[in-house]
Amino acid sequence: MARKRVTYRPSKTGAAFGGVVGCIFVAIGVFVAVPAFGPFGILWTLIAVGITAMNFYQAFGKGYVGPEIHIEDETGENSAQSEAGPEERLRRLQALYDQRLITAEEYEQKRREILREL
Repeated sequence: MARKRVTYRPSKTGAAFGGVVGCIFVAIGVFVAVPAFGPFGILWTLIAVGITAMNFYQAFGKGYVGPEIHIEDETGENSAQSEAGPEERLRRLQALYDQRLITAEEYEQKRREILREL
């Protein structure tokens, strides 16, 4: 069984929306929760600030990659790929790139690997 390493990054739109909603909750904390509930309001506001900051970092942070997910390949897809000829593997790779499922750097790296195996 081959193990694949995949990183996940939330969409910029979703993370930005979460940041905007977080700003609303910070405002509620500052103007409603703190005056009405004291220590609980401060806790509410601090949690809202943390959530807001994380959402904006996920949306606009250059260094954010996302959590890592390990996927076990149970279908034998990797063994089927190694049995396929280099022409078919290059066609599949080109199709992935054309569909924008992989980046240009990933495309070039994998293309070089396939060509090295010849």
